[in-house]
Amino acid sequence: MKKKILLYSLWSLLLLLTSCKDFLEEYSQNQVYATSAEDLDELLAGECFMPWVGYINMYSQVTMSSVESYNYPWLHVMDDDSEEFLLGELAVSQASPRNVFAPFHRWYRDPFTTIENKQWEDKDWARFYERIAVLNNIIYYANEFRSKEENVELLDRVEGEARFLRAGYYFLLVNIYGKPYCKSTADRDAGVPLKVSEVIEDKYYTRASVGDVYTQMVKDLQRAAVCLEGVVPASTLRVGFAAVNALLSRVYLYMEEYEKAIDAADVVLAGSYSVLDLNSWLPGQNVIFNSSPETIFHQGGNSVPLVFLNDSLGAWNGDDRRASSFQVSDDLLTCYEPGDLRRTAFFRFTTKTKATLPNKYRTWATTYNDPEQVGEDFLIRLPEVILNKAEALAMLNRDEEAKIELEKLRSKRFAAENLRPVSETGRELVNFIRDERRRELCFEGHRWFDLRRYSVNSIYPLGDDFVIRHTNYVYNSSSQSWSVDGYYELGAYSTDEAAWIVPIPNYAIEFNRGSLTNEIRLDRELKRN
Repeated sequence: MKKKILLYSLWSLLLLLTSCKDFLEEYSQNQVYATSAEDLDELLAGECFMPWVGYINMYSQVTMSSVESYNYPWLHVMDDDSEEFLLGELAVSQASPRNVFAPFHRWYRDPFTTIENKQWEDKDWARFYERIAVLNNIIYYANEFRSKEENVELLDRVEGEARFLRAGYYFLLVNIYGKPYCKSTADRDAGVPLKVSEVIEDKYYTRASVGDVYTQMVKDLQRAAVCLEGVVPASTLRVGFAAVNALLSRVYLYMEEYEKAIDAADVVLAGSYSVLDLNSWLPGQNVIFNSSPETIFHQGGNSVPLVFLNDSLGAWNGDDRRASSFQVSDDLLTCYEPGDLRRTAFFRFTTKTKATLPNKYRTWATTYNDPEQVGEDFLIRLPEVILNKAEALAMLNRDEEAKIELEKLRSKRFAAENLRPVSETGRELVNFIRDERRRELCFEGHRWFDLRRYSVNSIYPLGDDFVIRHTNYVYNSSSQSWSVDGYYELGAYSTDEAAWIVPIPNYAIEFNRGSLTNEIRLDRELKRN
């Protein structure tokens, strides 16, 4: 265990802003203690996957006291699939989801503050780069050990998984903190720092271009596909050939490399995964679970139950008929066609007011310590792969083929008598597929990223008139009720660009002596009709 701890501590100290020069002088000749393929595999499993965040008290509206422990839970509240859910009075000093994440929901200049204007720290940036640093070493030493002909099969698997994870973390980094991939400007648009060498460099980092980050992702995934060819992992918590190609289909779709997205998706679709038939779904069941035939890979925790809370938690501590969190937006709910089984299977009602909450996942909130629980921090399911292919086909004007792909999914989401054939073509078909992604993949971390890439799509971009509106509420202590007091509005990416990019945390900017900068986000004003 010593070798694992020492390597992790080395990079943690570097990335958590210790004295760079002294640190390099002391440790530059002794970067790793792993001496075998088994050591690298142990290090990979222990330090490079997102850890599961344990059970949280669900009997209080105050679930965000340890917000920095979760992986980007605010990703679910910035788009148009969520809206505030308020009932009863809760002091703004309390760490409820609404009080902590309203600045994200309202796209404030500094979203890492609470309603009470108290600062909290974004730990996600550091965690991503800590894992990437360890992955860089694992990839390097896998090749070093391979030259000695030591357990080549294990080294191939370790390198393949490491490259998949590195690509996945850069995908999240650039889509959270960088600009969206725009085909015509990607080579000059600001992405995130790109570090793929195992060498500790005495320098300050700048943003690599979005194009360079995506190029590295593709390179890693292509190599991972070679290393993991034919590999079917024993667990959905480990990486196999299908997961690599599924993520590759996503990356190519974002890059508008549509033929390549189709090819990668076809590799997955030729495998043993299948779409869960909701015609067999029963009330009380969850749609996304570990052993589902749709689940290809997952890791991390699941913050959805903590962000979208019930209105009846602990009556004994005053949390009965009280809510200070988020709910499913009416805008999302109206997207479902009559007879769509997802409208029932994906959501549930709160106990008192019958507000709508997400209910797709088997999680610790369903059954404590359940082996079927799924982490949504990084989730890949077969329906996404089908939709990746369908969208790519539609973008290439292969409409009939795209409809065949849609049928594979929709035939399992409607009773036969309620399933209408898809008749749309051209732009209307693309818009239908985008809506289908929204209906199928809601609260899986896709919607915010999808809206960003739609905004800069070279064929069918979102219009300049696209907006997201989030209602603002005020509490009346006399009537003990909430009422609408206007709204906050996010404009289209073309007119409100900086608000579509999460700011890099101040600690990273300070450590890099200003070589990293953020887009200037405008103050967000409350609007009234």
